[in-house]
Amino acid sequence: MPGIDKLPIEETLEDSPQTRSLLGVFEEDATAISNYMNQLYQAMHRIYDAQNELSAATHLTSKLLKEYEKQRFPLGGDDEVMSSTLQQFSKVIDELSSCHAVLSTQLADAMMFPITQFKERDLKEILTLKEVFQIASNDHDAAIHRYSRLSKKRENDKAKYEVTEDVYTSRKKQHQTMMHYFCSLNTLQYKKKIALLEPLLGYMQAQISFFKMGSENLNEQLEEFLTNIGTSVQNVRREMDSDVETMQQTIEDLEIASDPLYVPDPDPTKFPVNRNLTRKAGYLNARNKTGLVSSTWDRQFYFTQGGNLMSQARGDVAGGLAMDIDNCSVMAVDCEDRRYCFQITSFDGKKSSILQAESKKDHEEWICTINNISKQIYLSENPEETAARVNQSALEAVTPSPSFQQRHESLRPVGRTNPFGESGRGTRSETEDSILHQLFIVRFLGSMEVKSDDNPDVVYETMRQILAARAIHNIFRMTESHLLVTCDCLKLIDPQTQVTRLTFPLPSVVLYATHQENKRLFGFVLRTSGGRSESHLSSVCYIFESNNEGEKICDSVGLAKQIALHAELDRRASEKQKEIERVKEKQQKELSKQKQIEKDLEEQSRLIAASSRPNQASSEGQFVVLSSSQSEESDLGEEGKKRESEA
Repeated sequence: MPGIDKLPIEETLEDSPQTRSLLGVFEEDATAISNYMNQLYQAMHRIYDAQNELSAATHLTSKLLKEYEKQRFPLGGDDEVMSSTLQQFSKVIDELSSCHAVLSTQLADAMMFPITQFKERDLKEILTLKEVFQIASNDHDAAIHRYSRLSKKRENDKAKYEVTEDVYTSRKKQHQTMMHYFCSLNTLQYKKKIALLEPLLGYMQAQISFFKMGSENLNEQLEEFLTNIGTSVQNVRREMDSDVETMQQTIEDLEIASDPLYVPDPDPTKFPVNRNLTRKAGYLNARNKTGLVSSTWDRQFYFTQGGNLMSQARGDVAGGLAMDIDNCSVMAVDCEDRRYCFQITSFDGKKSSILQAESKKDHEEWICTINNISKQIYLSENPEETAARVNQSALEAVTPSPSFQQRHESLRPVGRTNPFGESGRGTRSETEDSILHQLFIVRFLGSMEVKSDDNPDVVYETMRQILAARAIHNIFRMTESHLLVTCDCLKLIDPQTQVTRLTFPLPSVVLYATHQENKRLFGFVLRTSGGRSESHLSSVCYIFESNNEGEKICDSVGLAKQIALHAELDRRASEKQKEIERVKEKQQKELSKQKQIEKDLEEQSRLIAASSRPNQASSEGQFVVLSSSQSEESDLGEEGKKRESEA
């Protein structure tokens, strides 16, 4: 009923229908309150759970940012600027994570605890009292019913006493229960307001405290840092947009230019064959025999590397040796009714491979390229001009095997070169001033780039890999050379022509060692500049075989480096001594000049003292005349005074 705020406790004993009707309104209100508070509890619990999740996620984010510098990304995993920036972000986010953790604790205490207490204690108390009151009311109705059925004619004192006592007990129980029930329902109206306002008050206070902690952490220095990072992000975005625009333009240009190339066999009039190539790469079909008459064709990527033909399957990191095309022959063949096939045969005829090109142009260019490599044309200074001059047949060629220095063109000494890449100058004129000259017979086994050059294990591992590779690919042919060890460099000399094949600067030889068991094997690591940037240093390990002189060669190299070191120290000491002598000579000149100035000043002082005396005239009226020496001294005094003023 409208306008009724409380249940009348004083009318509980009467238990009138109006009171019961009013009780029904309060019970309905309690049910509505219970349903609403359950929904509000779930909403607030979602806030609490979300805050806990936010705190845990923030802490995890900070942890991951700290671990960024430990990650090893294949591209750019060692960016120090990015690592430093993320470390700074990690500190800030870690502080925010602490603030979120404090906020979670405050929400648990100030928001969730009051509404949980109301839900679990007050509402359950109402439900319990309702059940107890219903039981007591039913018991009272049953007692009254039994009391009403007492016989008027046959009165039984004992039965009457029991029924009366039952009525008394049930009525008393109903009355007491009803009063407590009414009291709880009346109190629920106040508890409802408290249960609604107290959690909201706790929530707002917790948020205010959180924002205050956040404002303390987000100081001006952090705002400046965030501003700089924002500027950097905008710069990166502009750079990305520019790069994307460039790539899009490149894609458009390539689409237009590559349209004719989409055809497997393009028109040879539009794309003429280049017969002067010394390097080529592309996909070829390789024929593999699976039986006496059966075979399969596998498509792989092939490329030439020096005097080797390499193959690489899709997805492989590096290619492997397919065939040594030094001193090989190549020709077009017909095979299994396939077009554009050609056969490569090794120099000894023991190994051959049949490959299929995709087009006629590729077919002829592969044959010409392999033919040019076999003729050592790729080792000349201008391979295309040399190929145009010496390439008489594009389909078959057999040439002597290239020497070792032809595989390392970048290390050839500067000077006049012949078409085979050998230096035209002798070795004696270049090393005649060197103190040490030791000559050894060596045979080159192979070389490979290494990641480090500070441990002899690098040489041992390189020996193992090169020997294994030669065994796997059945490579037994080696080129003999003379190794000349001097105080300036190591030189590989052709034993027949005595020309320098290759020069290794001694300061670039940073490591050398002999095989631990096979003393004929030795190697050294050469540190050189390479790659796209001249400032980038790379280390290459060279492995040789000698005539049981591996340790002697290493000792000779060590002696050469010691002599070079002492020579450098002597040179520096001599330059330092010369500098000291120049300083002493300069100091001596300054001292002599100072003494001369002091002497001039002293002479000037004497002259001034002499001139200050009164001039004595003779009886004939003549004046005293200074001598010529005194006049010169006076002039010197004036000159010394002038020097002093200039100083």
